[in-house]
Amino acid sequence: MPRTSENLTVRLRDGRAMSYAQYGTPDGFVVVNAHGGLACRLDVAASDDAARAAGVRLISPDRPGIGGSDPQPGRTILDWAGDVADMLDQLGIEHFSAMGWSMGGQYAAALAWALPERVKRAAIIAGVLPLTEPGVFAQLPGFDRAYTRLSQRAPWTVKPCFTAMALAARTAPAVYGRLAAGQLGAADAAVLRDDGGEFARMSAEAMRRPRGVVEDYRAWIRPWGFAPEHIAIPVDVWGGQQDELVNHAWPRELARRIPGATLHERPGGHFLAHLHYPEIFTRLR
Repeated sequence: MPRTSENLTVRLRDGRAMSYAQYGTPDGFVVVNAHGGLACRLDVAASDDAARAAGVRLISPDRPGIGGSDPQPGRTILDWAGDVADMLDQLGIEHFSAMGWSMGGQYAAALAWALPERVKRAAIIAGVLPLTEPGVFAQLPGFDRAYTRLSQRAPWTVKPCFTAMALAARTAPAVYGRLAAGQLGAADAAVLRDDGGEFARMSAEAMRRPRGVVEDYRAWIRPWGFAPEHIAIPVDVWGGQQDELVNHAWPRELARRIPGATLHERPGGHFLAHLHYPEIFTRLR
């Protein structure tokens, strides 16, 4: 799909611009992607061929303040569900499935809970439990805990970090990719080494507006507004057997708590979706 399909925009009812990318088959079954943290609409670019083969039209929006989307200070996870419904109304789309990776997992869960009459199925990939529940936040990787607390209490200290990361990704993509791979487990490092610089391209776009990244970290520590037990549509929960960022118990716990959910534990790390897109899309169909 041409790169021009990665820079699409709709104007929401309140006047905010919402940027999105589209991959796969333009007239296929719609799947809405919720990108991860420190990421943006481009984090599923590698799935284009798999989406096309599965007959999926993959729509991947930027959350408010990320990439090309206008900010929405103080937003919640459920606010984003309203934005997606507004966007799809304007695109003439009624029914769809939802997927979310890492930080985006909770946003896929929000779509499943808030829009059960429209969402056919959801996939939570390497997702987290509600961070407001006792003991969960403390189990996050150290960098996520630090970025979250600094974004809450001292955002002026963390914005320069995101600015520097974006600059490095833009000006030295190969070096940026190697450094990122070195901080991950072997399974994820292998994915990044073979991605042809896509991770750096995505990162540069994701962090070009540091204020939006700060707000993304503030939003994910706020209450979901619902519990996993309240989701009533079919959900697939995916976990990587070599994931060194997410607690291995979390996918199992989410699958246990979401009524009727199906757990899929597969070879791979935090980036396991890159290895299993065909199966993920088949389930979402």
